[in-house]
Amino acid sequence: MKKFSPPVQAVAQAALKRLRARLPGAQEFVYDTYALTIAFGPHERPSDALFGVTLYRNHVNLGFMHGALLEDPERILQGSGTQFRHVRLVPDASVLDDPGLRALIEQAIETSDVPFDPKAKRTMSIRTAPKKKTRVVGR
Repeated sequence: MKKFSPPVQAVAQAALKRLRARLPGAQEFVYDTYALTIAFGPHERPSDALFGVTLYRNHVNLGFMHGALLEDPERILQGSGTQFRHVRLVPDASVLDDPGLRALIEQAIETSDVPFDPKAKRTMSIRTAPKKKTRVVGR
């Protein structure tokens, strides 16, 4: 996280603290691509992750991997994809205390096919993105 500005780091750390408290036993997956994402899932299979905190240069998002399937009458979640939705954590992570957003987090947990085990030990797995192969053209 050191490559991000102090305000972005502070928002991300506050968001991670809240999610870790709400999801004891969650497995965390860290992806460092063009942005830094820490995803939370119920076990070691990343495809079952429900949430992700993503740090960008100027802001932090909380992503819902299956947000398009959630009932969101207040239209809190942003995005137009067929699956993923997100909310910006601006100017700080206190937006996570919003009752509407907390209800969406609870709904995502309750409707998940794979439940979280609060007795499981929290782990963190660092994942790297594959490097793109470059092609030399016209030499």
